[in-house]
Amino acid sequence: MSEDTKPQDNPAAAEDTTPNAETAGESLDAALDALRNDLEAARQDVLYAKAETQNVRRRLEKDIADARAYAATAFARDILSVADNLSRALEAIPADMREDDKFKNLVAGLEATGREIEKVFASHGITRIAAMGLPLDPNQHQAMIEVPSADAEPGTVLQELQAGYMIKDRLLRPAMVAVAKKPD
Repeated sequence: MSEDTKPQDNPAAAEDTTPNAETAGESLDAALDALRNDLEAARQDVLYAKAETQNVRRRLEKDIADARAYAATAFARDILSVADNLSRALEAIPADMREDDKFKNLVAGLEATGREIEKVFASHGITRIAAMGLPLDPNQHQAMIEVPSADAEPGTVLQELQAGYMIKDRLLRPAMVAVAKKPD
């Protein structure tokens, strides 16, 4: 070994390294604290990401369930007009025609078709909204006219002009109704 590379036994040099060791220890502690803070921040980010993923999953599951439950909404609205026309046709048949042997089977067939439509509606969660004699509910009824009435409380449904329907818990079509008002 040459003298240039030989370690020196100088006590002053040993004193110089002691403060450097303390500084190095402090910088290691600071670096360790910074790493701990970074680790904690990363843990929080992971927790937030997991929570957001779970929220997105729940929203998607709800959207899928809603899509399944209410997929037939547009079709159901279209079929309601068919059901309305069938109901009007049945109501328009005079009593004497209902008893006539020539039309008895036709009337029975139309009534069976009406029952079948109601059965299909029920199987798909489509229910008729109750209206007659109930107070007007703006979430389910649409007031078309007001009728003066001394017999009924104001705001009570007196006549159903067109049936309303719900599909599960959503309004499919409001019931169009005539509502009582105070007599003039």
